[in-house]
Amino acid sequence: MNAKHSRVSLTQKILEKKATVGIIGLGYVGLPLIREFSNAGFSVIGFDIDPKKVSMLSRGKSYIKHIPSRDVQKLLDQGQFQATTDFSQLKKTDCIIICVPTPLNKHREPDLSFVLDTTRTIARYLRKGHLVVLESTTYPGTTDEDMRPILEETGLRAGKDFHLAFSPEREDPASRNFTTATIPKVVGGYTKQCLKTAKALYDTIVVKTVPVSSTRVAEATKLLENIYRAVNIALVNEMKMLFDKMDIDIWEVIEASKTKPFGFQAFYPGPGLGGHCIPIDPFYLTWKAREYGFPTRFIELAGEINTSMPSYVVGKLVGALNENGKSIKGAKILVLGLSYKKDVDDVRESPSLELIKLLHEKGAKVDYNDPHVPRTHKMRHYDLKMISVPLTEKNLKRYDCILISTDHSAYDYDLIGKHGKLIVDTRNAMKAASPSQRKGIVKS
Repeated sequence: MNAKHSRVSLTQKILEKKATVGIIGLGYVGLPLIREFSNAGFSVIGFDIDPKKVSMLSRGKSYIKHIPSRDVQKLLDQGQFQATTDFSQLKKTDCIIICVPTPLNKHREPDLSFVLDTTRTIARYLRKGHLVVLESTTYPGTTDEDMRPILEETGLRAGKDFHLAFSPEREDPASRNFTTATIPKVVGGYTKQCLKTAKALYDTIVVKTVPVSSTRVAEATKLLENIYRAVNIALVNEMKMLFDKMDIDIWEVIEASKTKPFGFQAFYPGPGLGGHCIPIDPFYLTWKAREYGFPTRFIELAGEINTSMPSYVVGKLVGALNENGKSIKGAKILVLGLSYKKDVDDVRESPSLELIKLLHEKGAKVDYNDPHVPRTHKMRHYDLKMISVPLTEKNLKRYDCILISTDHSAYDYDLIGKHGKLIVDTRNAMKAASPSQRKGIVKS
């Protein structure tokens, strides 16, 4: 099969929904993609190294809150989807999408081991006509400079024998306004033909594709999006700390500023950054910038401010306890919300984890409640071995302080306000509290 024929046949197979799509990494990015491609009529194979995930999906069970089990069962019933730990099944695919983690190592430097190990696995089954797309967030150059040489060790050439592209994930878990299908998809290819093929694939499942001139531009786009948010969150966090000293309510300031119809976008303070993107992505660019001898002072300063927020919150909590004649050592603290944002079950990089760690280090007795996270599990940097305690009137009364870290919609804030002795509120969740309740509330 010559390269021209393989290109035409793959594009045609995509248009006719006859291409088989392989998705590697069945987490918060991979599973929504599987749902969209399967519902669009493609045959989809999901790959993961975690046998527990594969087993659950194969039984029609979901492990992600905003993707109900009935959706997984529907995919199985349609006969369009299967999950496996057997990566030799990659030889049955036409298009391969990589959705694996890109964390930081202990030195806060990019850890591409998941991406590169996956690429080596793909290389074992790569054939002419294949399309390989990376969706994992990374620094500019990863697709071309790191992945391509590994794939080309097979003797096949990107842009000639197989297609190579980058399309950054833009998932917003549990969003009421956007889904995978309604969020525009940026796509960059190693060559124009690579771009054309990758765009044809994503055109089948998203409302709009946004083609760019290269994989490097697509990689940089994702970083800019998240660094933009990280910097603005750092700004408002710094202003919160300043305004606190000036006895000015940052939340009231933001609400007033929002009335300007131009030139202002609201960002909100919190106990720190969470999720897999915003706390991590800036460090990918600052690391890559060193290769060019360029100091990214603005980005690094934002990172310093955001990573310092858990310590700031704990300091406020310690001060509030002191005001009430209570020492942090031996104090009973209930942290509300373990996930990194409201109404999701995702705890990746959640500031709540760091808050609990810092409170433990100070001798506090800490429990947590999260309606979406019934128990903790071992993570890269934390293994808390904790179980969510029931949020009842009796339980609320026995804690010296309630720390609101995540403002879930399921919480009864009136109940919390009535029975919490002291409440440290990092999310302005108690804004509707009665005057009598406000006496025991500390905004942080």
